[in-house]
Amino acid sequence: MPLSDRENYLRTADRSPGSPPPDRIPISVSISGASWNQLRGDLEDVLARHPILFPNFRTGQRDYDQTDFGPASNAGDMYTDAWDCLWRAEVDGIRGQVVGHPLDDWAKLPAYQPPDPMAASTWGTIDWAERRRRTEEARARGDLTRGGLDHGFLLMRLYYLRGFENLMLDFATEDPHLPDLIGLVEAYNRTLVDHWLAIGTDVVGFPEDLGTQTASMLGPRHFADHIAPAYRRLMQPVRAAGAHVHMHSDGYIMDIADQLLACGVTILNPQDLCNGIDAIARELKGRVCIDLDVDRQDVVPFGTANDISGLIEEEVRKLGSASGGLMFIVGIYPPTPAENVHALLSAFEKFRTWWWD
Repeated sequence: MPLSDRENYLRTADRSPGSPPPDRIPISVSISGASWNQLRGDLEDVLARHPILFPNFRTGQRDYDQTDFGPASNAGDMYTDAWDCLWRAEVDGIRGQVVGHPLDDWAKLPAYQPPDPMAASTWGTIDWAERRRRTEEARARGDLTRGGLDHGFLLMRLYYLRGFENLMLDFATEDPHLPDLIGLVEAYNRTLVDHWLAIGTDVVGFPEDLGTQTASMLGPRHFADHIAPAYRRLMQPVRAAGAHVHMHSDGYIMDIADQLLACGVTILNPQDLCNGIDAIARELKGRVCIDLDVDRQDVVPFGTANDISGLIEEEVRKLGSASGGLMFIVGIYPPTPAENVHALLSAFEKFRTWWWD
């Protein structure tokens, strides 16, 4: 009998050679609103052909003419979030970028008030009673329970508030205001972490994008001086509670990966091709569970079915093991055609049990 999704996930994350092994690679597929808007019924037909990965999917349940893609995700939207940062969206179904920075001048810092973590997240209100109820219901069903912080919880929030160029100059000049701003953002997130731990979750997520295409956004020295200490203070309580720390980052992060692990990350979600499959295998395999973010820039949107299958097979062989340690996640974005989505899902189904077959 197959393991439950929760048990399989936790065995994969624990990746202990002496512990009971998983029986498949956990796989998560996230489809952007932009791809739904692009592919529509063709995408529905593809998902219906893959009940292993989409067991509850039913066609005909989306109204493509009455779609609200959410805050800052409808083309032309201007949206002010709970931190008073102004976002502009350019494409339906893809979240926009911050164009208005409430702390672009340090003179504004003394009067600035962050949102209340008991009441407001980046994109709306927080109902902690409802979060607890849903978590308890998931636990009662035997499902994996997850909590987490908003995407862009620390470094990205700093440049949302200050503006990217301003923030980079702050780091370069060791601006004396910087510790106060970091402390303000950290305190908000620490309250969220404490409440998720009080509810009780298997995994707490720490998502933000730390890399450019070729290097970490903030150099290793500045990351170690300014960001890693806050990460450590936020992540160590999670580890002390026996929950997993899941860290997501887009971009190249191999130059700060050791620091992330030292902060307490137990499941690291790096992108595959910009970090390099061989480099990930060399530097991370066996040290942390790799929740691999499958390419969305080259092979998946533009490759052939053979290209896609070959990529997944290479990653399974090089990064997986019979004791676990490898998961997959992929985001589907335009211009990925429906036939490439089908090829990717077929490859996942073919290779997800490779280590146990």
